[in-house]
Amino acid sequence: MKKISFVVLFLLGFLGFSQSDSSDFDRMVAAEMKSASSVQNLRVNPNTLNYDVTYHELRFTVNPDNTTPFINGQVTTTFRALSNMTTVTFDMAMELDVSSVTLNNLDLTFSQSNYELNITLPTPLTTGNTATVTITYAGSPPQAEAAFTRSTHAGTPVIYTLSEPFGARDWWPCKQDLNDKIDSFDIYITCPSAYIGVSNGLLQSSTTSGGNTTRHYRHNYPIPAYLISLNVTNYVTYNIQAGLGTAQNPFFPVNNYLYPEGNTTTVQTAINQTVPVMNVLEEKFGFYPYRNEQYGHVQFSWGGGMEHTTMSSMGGWSRSLIAHELAHQWFGNKITCGTWRDIWLNEGFAEYLAGLVVESLDGASNFVSWKTTKINSITSASNGALYLTETEALNVSRIFSSRITYNKGSMVVHMLRWKMGDANFFQALRNYLNDSNLAFGYAITSDLKSHLEAVHGASLNEFFNDWIYMQGYPTYTITAQNWGAGQAKITVSQTQSDPSVTYFEMPLEIRLSGAGGVTQDVVVNHTTNDQQFMVSVPFVVTGVTFDPNKHIISKNNVVTLGTESFPWEATISVYPNPANDQLHIMMPASIQLQKVEIYNTLGQRVGEKNSVDFSIADLASGVHWLKISTSEGVIHKNFIKK
Repeated sequence: MKKISFVVLFLLGFLGFSQSDSSDFDRMVAAEMKSASSVQNLRVNPNTLNYDVTYHELRFTVNPDNTTPFINGQVTTTFRALSNMTTVTFDMAMELDVSSVTLNNLDLTFSQSNYELNITLPTPLTTGNTATVTITYAGSPPQAEAAFTRSTHAGTPVIYTLSEPFGARDWWPCKQDLNDKIDSFDIYITCPSAYIGVSNGLLQSSTTSGGNTTRHYRHNYPIPAYLISLNVTNYVTYNIQAGLGTAQNPFFPVNNYLYPEGNTTTVQTAINQTVPVMNVLEEKFGFYPYRNEQYGHVQFSWGGGMEHTTMSSMGGWSRSLIAHELAHQWFGNKITCGTWRDIWLNEGFAEYLAGLVVESLDGASNFVSWKTTKINSITSASNGALYLTETEALNVSRIFSSRITYNKGSMVVHMLRWKMGDANFFQALRNYLNDSNLAFGYAITSDLKSHLEAVHGASLNEFFNDWIYMQGYPTYTITAQNWGAGQAKITVSQTQSDPSVTYFEMPLEIRLSGAGGVTQDVVVNHTTNDQQFMVSVPFVVTGVTFDPNKHIISKNNVVTLGTESFPWEATISVYPNPANDQLHIMMPASIQLQKVEIYNTLGQRVGEKNSVDFSIADLASGVHWLKISTSEGVIHKNFIKK
């Protein structure tokens, strides 16, 4: 209880902050971790693994005016047996009192214990067959996790829900593990006519009788239990349209439900930012996944936001928050992380898409600033892996760590883009989102990796091991030297902040500058310590900058410009040394190679080459000498054959 109380008090402290992007980000993270406190005590429920939910009809009667958060519910669930069954179990809070369970109008025997509703079926249900049960209940949902909250705004009562990841069971009987999505559902919200109910999907009807109004929504896409929401107060509406409108795929509604005091010109202008944000995301990742229904926002009293499918719950209106919650409709809702160990697939990608909005709408320099902020957060500590251990996946603050899950997650996504190139990166993500085995289902990290590798055409094992499964970041030492006419030599080394990674192999961007403000950006593929690169540069280098566009997570880098002058023979070097199979001679482009003669320690010539790259596999182990004849003269270099 102390941990739960701490989380609630922590969140209440966020509610007084301004609506700036940074505070909205902090409050968004806090909101998404809010009801996760129960994850510390709850693992996958083995008693719910023997069936697949195909449909829910949810009927809720609530009254925000009640002095306690009271709910009357009738939940009808159709499920398919995955193995022979004599009982069916749902996750359900003990505070919800079940009055009856029926199947085909037949009363069934049931019991409640240990956050479970256990129902005895009248006859065994065999594998592949379906059954439909109706559960009638009432009660006051537990408030420790605040998945179902009664509050006020401007003195008016309001009820809203936020169930991620295990709070759905607090207000309705469900199956809430990350292994089953509900194929479709209908929800009926009945409340006093002074209020309106808001949920996912498309509004089907609104009827008033006896002082109450019932609104019926239908959602026709697979959805996990934690993304279903219920909201009731005296909302007013502000509706717009969005999307890349075409004859085949026209604009679709963005329906917004606001507190009356929140329906200001300022808020409406902020909500209008949804249109250009939607355009950016549709251009890069394909049409909004729920175009056949709607998108929208419903105001609630937690800080930050929550990506309830088709209807994000919002406690602020910054563009970054709007972008993050909208991005979740692709990454997190269309494809949901298959375990909480893979939470970066939801949060890292959603946060990076918010960064893409900055890049697209504000320009490259603002995007660099955005990445700089992320890097500074990530490197404020020396450790932290994106992929959680089983123990970490039971810790609310670790699952929703702003530094690791959100910030490191988003920058690792960017580094994948940097490594793969834009065309391959975005194509791989579109393939991932459209994979029929994953779309509107669940994915784990290896599913994403397979799609990236298929387009990249090479293994990403090393990248995933270093940046996702292991911890820390590199610190680089860069030395650039003018090296003969029209060339510069760049030497790169690194240290690692955490011993779990022996070496971070990445392409590195280095900016060389000269007199008059001229610059040239070069990319070197850094794979070993003290690695040297010879690059062509059409000016004398007077300055060097590492990673000017912030493509890499790193910290405390040291950059040096060498000022030494060298005789021409010093500009020629041989590497690697010692060598096993291949040898390379590095020399300025202004010097022409004529031939290379190889001698052993007895002075015997054992080979001759006519290229700067050649095999030494046939040489005996030991010290050898090279006689290198060039257009500038002859020099000698020694090397060791391993």
